[in-house]
Amino acid sequence: MDGLGHIFHTIFTMALPLLFAMVLHEYAHGWAAERCGDPTARLQGRLTLNPLAHIDPFGTIILPLICLILPGGFLLGWAKPVPVDPRCMRRPRRDMALVAAAGPAMNLLLAVAGGLALAAIEMAAPYGDRAAAPSQAQDLGTFMLVPLAYVAFYSVLINVFLALFNLMPIPPLDGGRILTSLLPPKPALALARLEPYGMLILVGLIVFDKELRVIHTITSTFASGLSGTILSTAIGLTTGASE
Repeated sequence: MDGLGHIFHTIFTMALPLLFAMVLHEYAHGWAAERCGDPTARLQGRLTLNPLAHIDPFGTIILPLICLILPGGFLLGWAKPVPVDPRCMRRPRRDMALVAAAGPAMNLLLAVAGGLALAAIEMAAPYGDRAAAPSQAQDLGTFMLVPLAYVAFYSVLINVFLALFNLMPIPPLDGGRILTSLLPPKPALALARLEPYGMLILVGLIVFDKELRVIHTITSTFASGLSGTILSTAIGLTTGASE
């Protein structure tokens, strides 16, 4: 595959799943807030699946492109946060935890959906050597399904990573907001005060990950294990169906 073809292949198979993962993550926050009595996201036009409403120029476009260009890096990005007003919620502390958890929960659902989609594609386009290059597929239909199989595969990896990354207990990540909602008032206030510095903490974790190995642990241990479980289950479905 030539350089330009490789770029288009990477954008299609990795950037598109990342975009949908980020958009649906934010939509889930808005949907959960609406169910808890807060209409802010809907009133501001953010309770929509239209990607244009959720795009953050740096987090949704520039940063993922940088990650795709840099060799050996991981794919990371974010969408524009959905506005939430706890004052409109029926039980603000509990409801804020539910709203925060809705984003990672959506990513995990998308990861499972990606695994099921991969299983469906494998059953719809079986060919002898599943590790073979797309050009060795038995027919044109199989050849056309191979890129979709890549999309489904990377959708599992990306969504699992985003779910676990967002569950880190650092405000403004979802894990930090869940923990803030669950802690007693004084510790919760102390943790909430870290939010203005949360992005700096995250940048530090990423820059110094070689020494701290926090992101590495998420990707190599937890994310790899969960992704492997989802993918092996999907492969098991195709194997069981073909017997």
